[in-house]
Amino acid sequence: MRTTYLDNAATSFPKPPRVYERLREYLERYGGCPGRGGYRMAKEAEALIDETRSLLAELFGVKEPQRIVFTLNATDALNMAIKGTVAPGDHVVTTVLEHNSVMRPLNRLERKGLIQVTRVGVSGEGLVDPADIRKALTGRTKLVAVIHGSNVTGALQPIQAIGSIVRTHGALFLVDAAQTAGAVPIDVEAACIDLLAFPGHKALLGLPGTGALYVGPRAQLTPWREGGTGVFSERPLQPEEFPYCLEAGSPNTLGLAGLRESLQFILQYGVAWIRAHELSLTRRLLDGLRAADRLTVYGPLSLDDRIAAVSVTVAGCSPAAVAEWLDRAHGIAVRAGLHCAPGAHRAIGTFPDGTVRISPGYFTTDADIDLCLEALRDAADTIPQTHDPTPCAGSASGGAR
Repeated sequence: MRTTYLDNAATSFPKPPRVYERLREYLERYGGCPGRGGYRMAKEAEALIDETRSLLAELFGVKEPQRIVFTLNATDALNMAIKGTVAPGDHVVTTVLEHNSVMRPLNRLERKGLIQVTRVGVSGEGLVDPADIRKALTGRTKLVAVIHGSNVTGALQPIQAIGSIVRTHGALFLVDAAQTAGAVPIDVEAACIDLLAFPGHKALLGLPGTGALYVGPRAQLTPWREGGTGVFSERPLQPEEFPYCLEAGSPNTLGLAGLRESLQFILQYGVAWIRAHELSLTRRLLDGLRAADRLTVYGPLSLDDRIAAVSVTVAGCSPAAVAEWLDRAHGIAVRAGLHCAPGAHRAIGTFPDGTVRISPGYFTTDADIDLCLEALRDAADTIPQTHDPTPCAGSASGGAR
């Protein structure tokens, strides 16, 4: 049975054909360790990484490409940003929607008594009001951390309005772009972003094990890993220059080679075109879901406030059972559960079971969406009800929130 892949919010699949075509060539040609030798292979590997950095700078409006620091993934980048920024006595503002990659580091620092954290609530559609961010700021606020696009509700947050407020206050603005980098236009200057964290394997269409953190000139980060950089080896401490101050150890050259290819692919078509394509699929999906019985859809009504991630529940059925049915009976891959964001599910009333998340991507087709809608209707008619069929408080059966 052919798999219909609708879990692009977890990792994109498939990748652009050029990524597959070039990976073997890169592995054979760039076998040297970048920055660790003066021979041709090492220089070519270093040039590959520099080009990948420059392509990311072009994508996000970054003026100084060296301020893009490569990481293992978005989780690595977020930990680097948070733990490298806050100090004992600081105050951090965030939202209830955040992924555990933000919430867990903050929770640990808070429970140790090192920092204070304010978690701003959201509307019924899962949107943050910038005015609530302003109200939460204090004289000790060092950092404001906001997820750009919710991996649960699909809500796209107004980061430009929030960024302006944060910049005026004098705090640092950290944006988790795990769901939006490559799928939604982002300009770090226009949105007053000081720290932008993102993975390479989601909407950037690259390989797992890649990611990056943009560090703006207002942010001074303490490195949380130190070691070899290939340059300034005579210094007893980590170099202060970018990107070496935050990049230590041999990089994932193969992964970054794949990322370079996928970035060239994205820039060729343009993020605006990609967003329009994904929103077209999302509109088709939402229209079908809202017309079906026993289905509850979560998130913003307006597509302008959305990304291509849609959460749904089937009345009386656990999300896990629905996802298993879609896979077994129809070959459809979706994600069920809490999606590593329990606070978001508490906010929309779907904790502790979570939701079924459907996330189309660049290579999803209208036919894939139609197949998913048909399969969900089949699930609603076939799977025995084991839960209270009454929707959670605040949700709307057959509607959106």
